[in-house]
Amino acid sequence: MSSATAAAPSRPSIAGRIGRIAFIVLASVLVLATAAAFFLAWTIQRSFPQTSGELTVKGLHESVTVQRDALGVPTVTASSTDDLFFAQGFVHAQDRFFEMDFRRHVTSGRVAEMFGPSQVATDKFLRTLGWHEVAQQEVDGLDDTTRGYYQAYADGVNAYLASRSGADLSLEYAVLGIQNPDYKPEPWQPADSVAWLKAMAWDLRTNIVDETDRALLAADLDKAGESDADAQALIEKVYPAYPFAQNPVIVPKITTDAPAADAEPAAKPAAFTGGTGTDVGQALQTVQWQQADSVIEAASMLIGPLGEGIGSNSWVVSGDLTASGKPLLANDPHLGAALPSVWYQMQLKCRTVSADCPFDVAGFTFSGLPGVVIGHNGKIAWGFTNLTTDVADLYIEKVQGDQYWRDGALVPLEVKKDVIKVAGGKDVPLTIRRTVHGPIISGLTGDFTAIAKHPSAEIGKAVTDVPSAPADATMTGDYAVSLRWTALDPGTTASAIFALDTASDFKDFRHAASLFDVPAQNLIYADKKGNIGYQAPGRLPIRGAGDGWLPQPGWDSAYDWTGFIPFDELPVSYNPPEGYIVTANNAIVTDDYPYFLSRDWDYGYRAARISHLIERKSATGPLTGKGLHDIQLDDEMWIGKQLAAAMGDVTVEGKGPKAAAELLRTWDAQNRADSPAAAYANVLWSNLVHNVFTDREVPLPVGDQGRLFTVVGTLLDNPSDPLWSNDRLGVTGMDEMLALSAKQAYSELSKLQGEDVTGWNWGTLHALTLTSSTLGSSGIKPIEMLFNRGPYSVSGGSSVVNATGWILGESYATTTVPSMRMIVDLADFDKSTWIHLTGASGHAFNEHYTDQTVDWAAGIQKPWAFSRKAVEAAATDTLVLKP
Repeated sequence: MSSATAAAPSRPSIAGRIGRIAFIVLASVLVLATAAAFFLAWTIQRSFPQTSGELTVKGLHESVTVQRDALGVPTVTASSTDDLFFAQGFVHAQDRFFEMDFRRHVTSGRVAEMFGPSQVATDKFLRTLGWHEVAQQEVDGLDDTTRGYYQAYADGVNAYLASRSGADLSLEYAVLGIQNPDYKPEPWQPADSVAWLKAMAWDLRTNIVDETDRALLAADLDKAGESDADAQALIEKVYPAYPFAQNPVIVPKITTDAPAADAEPAAKPAAFTGGTGTDVGQALQTVQWQQADSVIEAASMLIGPLGEGIGSNSWVVSGDLTASGKPLLANDPHLGAALPSVWYQMQLKCRTVSADCPFDVAGFTFSGLPGVVIGHNGKIAWGFTNLTTDVADLYIEKVQGDQYWRDGALVPLEVKKDVIKVAGGKDVPLTIRRTVHGPIISGLTGDFTAIAKHPSAEIGKAVTDVPSAPADATMTGDYAVSLRWTALDPGTTASAIFALDTASDFKDFRHAASLFDVPAQNLIYADKKGNIGYQAPGRLPIRGAGDGWLPQPGWDSAYDWTGFIPFDELPVSYNPPEGYIVTANNAIVTDDYPYFLSRDWDYGYRAARISHLIERKSATGPLTGKGLHDIQLDDEMWIGKQLAAAMGDVTVEGKGPKAAAELLRTWDAQNRADSPAAAYANVLWSNLVHNVFTDREVPLPVGDQGRLFTVVGTLLDNPSDPLWSNDRLGVTGMDEMLALSAKQAYSELSKLQGEDVTGWNWGTLHALTLTSSTLGSSGIKPIEMLFNRGPYSVSGGSSVVNATGWILGESYATTTVPSMRMIVDLADFDKSTWIHLTGASGHAFNEHYTDQTVDWAAGIQKPWAFSRKAVEAAATDTLVLKP
């Protein structure tokens, strides 16, 4: 081509240049994104554990076999207890070490060492509780054999730590390293294991929230000018007695000839000597966690959300009612939704079961704790539900400087100095003050401070009307509030776990129960010989002059705890004539039991429903494992039936609200995920509770929906009750209140799910999002996306057998769940089934991170292989640990 005809290079157009720049930028972004993806994938994969082949591990004496099934659930087989628990620690660390490491920082009040200055307030609270200090005292008091189990477990954890560090341990450490590059995990100690039992006791603490709410309500009523009698009547109306005439108790008749337990006699409580407290500071807000209203809530968030619905179901039926002629046992503990789940499925087997190596046990463990907590061995099975007895009391103290009043004299406070270490910040000094009852907690959180600043007329009766106490005017100083709680005294639960794991009959089981002091649990039992049973375990206080329903005067020793109920006098049931035992956090015994246990039971709607279903199903034929499984998934909402009946006589205005109310006419009261009526009934319930209780001059406490079932159920039978009228809303009477609530419910739900009522569904509204307890609520979306999963549509509801709890006034989203479900078949353990909320692995993106969640949400349970033959058939990976 000649120069005359050659075209000169043209200048790109503006659009072309922009397109080229965009292409270059896009290409660069894709290259960077691809590189980041490869780096992330490499970082993630490198922390996944080896689950097949062979590993040489220093510290073992003989080879140990770890067989994992398709869900990654391990069966550990060893020749000695040292190797068995060593391997359990190693395997727990393989799958869950970051969870374990984080938990031990929580239980020792050292979260700021991982996550920096924003965690100081939480650490003050947790450090003052003193869980780790008490745990160390318990370890020191263990017998040599049991202490050896804990040490072997710790050695196994540390053997895994010796092989990996940083991001090789877990993806979380790679993220943590951005903020805290110098952080390195310390070696595991036995006290790190035992301290987690204290955290679970906190998660299952009993009536402190209700006791505080009642105290604040009494103070508010006092400020509003209510008379003592009117205030007391209102408090008792919103905190009614257990409906004994309507709902069952666990032990209608105590068995007097049950096999003896060889239990130690109950001790008298010593004066407080340390290891308890609550230094409750500012609300928690960090890059790691969302803001909480108080440090108490923050601590609960770190451990697992408390929420409404913490409880559990368990029941056992005798062979007289089953198709096999042997017992069936069901359990589904209700806990805060957590990722990873609090549970870790595992089986621990001695190659030859003998006195020297007695373990052949399967079930649910806590990562970080040796042994199996709930499950079965070769001879018996057991399950837990929260006992809900009152094992914690608030005391009002009169404090003057570093002294406080006791029986007319000033005595010194116990004062302890401590230091909080802070990553990226300065050390923070901490002063912990304690009375004979426990820590001073007022001045550190709003609720307790409010109680101390304004003792109400109701509290004042306890505070000033005490004959043996000096007159209030003679006690100079300021009011304060202290806490007394059984979990903060050294106990024996650390030994109880192994006693359960090796029990062979009801006598052994009762002995193990006698050691299980905190958290206080209902224990149910079944054995292969056909026996069933129940035992109330724990260390349950005997009170002096008060009952702990409201705060008590700390300066009068007449109100101190005087001892603990002797174990042989605790409720027990063995082969009851009914042929079944149901526990669902309901009242254990009737009020004629000689010792005070609590006034804050769950109100028994789940227990009543389970009992009804057992009787109905057994009347039509023998019970099977599937029959018990169906009961676990029952979604009936008791108050929903009451609301539907009441709405039948209420005039609702407007096409949409009328169509919504019409849904209730044919509703079966089942809170199924796909149900439009269930969605409407729950939103109606929420609006009604708000209108009746909270939107008034003196808001009344809500919280526990089971209690509100009783309160509102009583109100629905009494249309003239003054609580139906609310001047602030311009409402008079029950029908107007229901009509207003129905209209509001339609408006709320139509905005969320559209105006077509047939398109509504409960499952989406009530969905569960699994959130990592650390980095999952960081506020940084890319990080949250790494660790969180969901949402998952779920059925059930609060105070429903399928107990997927939600928080009234906040959201319909599921916050508390049946954390696992199991059904044990004593005729053939290999026919048992199980499932839990997430999966075996704590490693994000591992195939077992949440591989059980979809089945859990759908109510499906998986086969539970136990026999050697069944385990071998189910095994998909086998790892041999060699010395």
